[in-house]
Amino acid sequence: MSSRRHAQRPEHLRATIADEAARIMQESGLADFRAAKAKAVERMGLGRQAPLPGNAEIEAALAERNRVFGGDRHAAQLQRLRRLAADLMLALQAFRPRLVGAVLSGHATEHSAIDLHLFADAAEAVGAQLDSLGLRHRPIACRHRWRRGEEFQLPGYRFRVDGTECLASVFPERRRAHAPLSPVDGRPMRRAGLRELQELLAAEP
Repeated sequence: MSSRRHAQRPEHLRATIADEAARIMQESGLADFRAAKAKAVERMGLGRQAPLPGNAEIEAALAERNRVFGGDRHAAQLQRLRRLAADLMLALQAFRPRLVGAVLSGHATEHSAIDLHLFADAAEAVGAQLDSLGLRHRPIACRHRWRRGEEFQLPGYRFRVDGTECLASVFPERRRAHAPLSPVDGRPMRRAGLRELQELLAAEP
């Protein structure tokens, strides 16, 4: 690694790491911010003392890369994912689905999954509905946080619709009004119901 990069001021180096992490996430489909930062630091030949960017900085860099390099292709891709999410939410409406993550925020890449929060006191009911829809699925453990430093695990499912990966975390009914914390900014996750998603689609050119 050149001395030029090592000589950068901490804030500039942090921005460079954020951009490299965003590039890794965009090109490889890696969704874990911590892993993306680690890979960026490794690729740049930096040590453990490198000034790591926050997740929000990486998301901002990812949005900029989508804008600069994605253009109309990214817009069409995002619209396709949102329409697919709307169809899926309609099919799963008995579980009051909420869309979260990159497809909702608009920062999705071609590798992004449709990420849903569903609500049922018996997670098996979601599996049964996926069966009835003809969607092959497998159970997974979904990790979320209610408060900083407090991680919990929920049942969920991973499946594919029209070649797109979908994830569904199944929350108990009592948690419907309480969103877990976002891995991006540590605040309660933004959730969108079907009506809000349809309004987003209607507003798209």
